[in-house]
Amino acid sequence: MIPERLVRVRLRTVLSLLATIVAVAVVLEVIWIARHVLTWILISLFLALALNPAVEWLQRRGIKRRGWATAITYVVALGVIVAIGLTFVPTLVNQVNDFVQKLPDYAHDITHGQGRLGFLETKYHIQERIEAAVKDGGATKVLGLSGVAVSVAKGVITIVVATVTILFMTFFMLLEGPKWVERFYGLLPERSRPRWRKVGSDIYRTVGGYVTGNLLISLIAGGLTTLVLLIMGVPYAVALGLIVAILDLIPLAGATIAAILIGIVAFLHSIPAGIVVVVFFVVYQQVENHLLQPVIYGRTVQLSPLAVLISILIGAELAGILGALGAIPVAGSIQVLIVDWLNHRHKRAAAAL
Repeated sequence: MIPERLVRVRLRTVLSLLATIVAVAVVLEVIWIARHVLTWILISLFLALALNPAVEWLQRRGIKRRGWATAITYVVALGVIVAIGLTFVPTLVNQVNDFVQKLPDYAHDITHGQGRLGFLETKYHIQERIEAAVKDGGATKVLGLSGVAVSVAKGVITIVVATVTILFMTFFMLLEGPKWVERFYGLLPERSRPRWRKVGSDIYRTVGGYVTGNLLISLIAGGLTTLVLLIMGVPYAVALGLIVAILDLIPLAGATIAAILIGIVAFLHSIPAGIVVVVFFVVYQQVENHLLQPVIYGRTVQLSPLAVLISILIGAELAGILGALGAIPVAGSIQVLIVDWLNHRHKRAAAAL
């Protein structure tokens, strides 16, 4: 017969466990409530990492004060963005207006089963489906119009506030980032500071290299797409090129989604244009995957394809598109920490022998 064992749990242990559970729950709740602000902070951090190499380059070229180097970099970056906007936004607005003006023609073709979009009516009876949906939910939509208007107004205000906040946070991160890092190192034991300085340098190189490289590759993709569409006479080339540049920021899936969308638009314009655009995307993907990404990412984010895929899937599941964007630098940072931990462990084992 097995003797009974009496396990006594102290009240202090129970209270400590309950306090830990409550603390974790409170932290998770705070993170959930402040998720939008945390998103802004992450975006600002990525932008600051992308601009920091320019600040350091100016400091090496004679502008010793970081404040002046940061201000010059920030003004130049904003100037480039404004110049690009003044160059492309009027064209983009005109193309959107042209598209809106042609919507009645598209609607006429659809309702009469004509044109390249006529199959939506002849095969799927899209007009009848829309009329039925409006008939069933029209009153509700009309009664909810004020709520929709309020939601749109709130969305616009949120976007404006987010943009202004991100601009200011990016500037202050560029200006005060090194001081915060030095304060963090100052909290560590003196003998371990060289080790963590090296880890911090490796993480900065990984994240900064990825952010800068991703932006550069996206600009190349958008620019080349716009050029091909202009050559083939596809309408809304600038707008479509901008869509490609934005989608190409998303690792793995972004370029494929962009190719499908732009290919459909090109085929609606003409068969030859669709074929040329599809061939272009196939060729460009090979060049990007086997030339641009290895050259740009090779010295910064050294991750296997499987690790990249797993990190992107986890990031997308946790935080959507933003999680997918930040998955690779986060995975690269974790890899740096693991490599440092293994090296430190091997050194301690060798010293013990």
